[in-house]
Amino acid sequence: MSDPMEPSTSKSDPNPIISPITLLHPRREPFEHGLLPIQKLIFTDPLQALIPLKQKLASSSSSSTHRVNSDALADALQISSEHARLILDTLASVLHSEPDRLVNAHPDDVDSVGSDLSDLILFLYIQSYKRLLPRSHKDSAAVADVWPSTSAFDGYLSVLSPLQLVRSNTRRFMPSQADEEAHQLSYLQKHLANIISLLSEPVEGEGEESLVLTMEGFEHLGFLIQFGDKGSEGIPLSQAAPFFANSDPDMPAVPVPASQVLDWLLENIASSLEHITDKISAKENGPQGGSDQDVAMADASSSSARASPSARNCCFIEGVSKSSYVKQASDLKHSSVKVINCHDSVIYILAPLRYATIYGCSDATIVLGAVGKAVRVEHCERVHVIIAAKRVCIANCRECLFFLGVNQRPLVVGDNHKLQVAPYNTFYSQLEEHMTEVGIQATMNRWDEPLALGAVDPHDSLSHPAGVSDAQAESAAQLDPDQFTNFLIPNWFEGESAGSTKDNPFPLPDAYLKSQLRNQKNLSEIKQILREAPLEENRKRELSCALHVYFKDWLYASGNIRQLYCLQGD
Repeated sequence: MSDPMEPSTSKSDPNPIISPITLLHPRREPFEHGLLPIQKLIFTDPLQALIPLKQKLASSSSSSTHRVNSDALADALQISSEHARLILDTLASVLHSEPDRLVNAHPDDVDSVGSDLSDLILFLYIQSYKRLLPRSHKDSAAVADVWPSTSAFDGYLSVLSPLQLVRSNTRRFMPSQADEEAHQLSYLQKHLANIISLLSEPVEGEGEESLVLTMEGFEHLGFLIQFGDKGSEGIPLSQAAPFFANSDPDMPAVPVPASQVLDWLLENIASSLEHITDKISAKENGPQGGSDQDVAMADASSSSARASPSARNCCFIEGVSKSSYVKQASDLKHSSVKVINCHDSVIYILAPLRYATIYGCSDATIVLGAVGKAVRVEHCERVHVIIAAKRVCIANCRECLFFLGVNQRPLVVGDNHKLQVAPYNTFYSQLEEHMTEVGIQATMNRWDEPLALGAVDPHDSLSHPAGVSDAQAESAAQLDPDQFTNFLIPNWFEGESAGSTKDNPFPLPDAYLKSQLRNQKNLSEIKQILREAPLEENRKRELSCALHVYFKDWLYASGNIRQLYCLQGD
């Protein structure tokens, strides 16, 4: 049954394959934010594993709705209830169907709502996906000028040497969008027959060999693929397919042979791959710097920064160095942002978003406004990240500090060292408006409940030593309340985008609130003492100079010197 279905060669198909008009694309969200390093989800033969699993879940789910809760999922997969709930939360963050009840379910209602069985099966199937390896930048010498010297952690765990390959002497960079899309399409091309068979139903009386796909089953493929371009969220799959496009909305559509659907989708995938291959070839043979992410970082200044919209609803902010960078809602026409290879800078993205990725940054402070679906922070060093989001995943980071306002437990995966988490510590005037827009609740902040998964990501393309795959990632420690400080976002555009937020919307835990009040009291007392000190003018000047020196030392030691970049002229 695991052998791919052969494409139909019948000459009497009622709906012949047509040439694709609009390009098919993979939905990148499941591949970028939906993969979990849980070994029991990685199937050697996904089809053979998922057929009986689907049958078992179908028998235990609601017969009328075919929805699966975490208890049934934990029992079927023999995993903990904690991991089963994580699967439902992760699936909800990458679902294609916004009206699905799981997407907007209150955290207390997720188990009672459950997930659609077909969506869950597709989610479990793609856990076998292997990501592209990070690539070296074309101008490694220039990048070396931006990246700091090698950290003391390099070589720390010899048993994880394959991971150190990823971050060896020259820093690695994300594959281009075109390369990733081609890789995802190739994966779908290879596995599409199995995926369609899992969504199909046998024709009554004709046995397992005659599979048909209903329009409802076909629409579930929208979890993995979409038609449309230029930032579009895509059109319904059934409207793009010739065999369902003209169906009477008042009548149930006639099921279509699965082999016919497979033929049509494979032709569309082949056409898209040909288009992407031509695009990649033109980029490699054409002038340097014309691609979506291949930004030459020839000088370590803000002039090498680039904010570029992609064709598919994502804005890239890359190469910002030794400067500050601000994006507000009015500046962003996209629902997703990727901050890539930014160093020694402060990045402000004060907007409502669906997804955000921070990759390959060092010695930076990055503020994300409100992210309603998921944030992924990966391969970063000595970065302070301030996030208001529904969920965040931290992977392969070192010496980073996260100030979090998150509704779900922070995920910590991969090879991490010396991570710290703290409660959210800032605000801007439109923050609460943006949080409401994307569905983040200020009354629920699970910043202090990090969930550590595997130290090795089974979705990368590296081989790993035996036994390492079972190791758990190093979790994050809580920041000492005495080290907690508020972060002030300058109001550059006062009057242009007035909002109602006047303070941090996330309540501070008692220990951090008491520390904050104590620091404020100490500051007031010191100011009073200085004002009342009976010093001569020359002694006042000496004291002022000493305070200035200590303050400057603190700015550099804490990394807060980066905040002064926003005061520099462009």
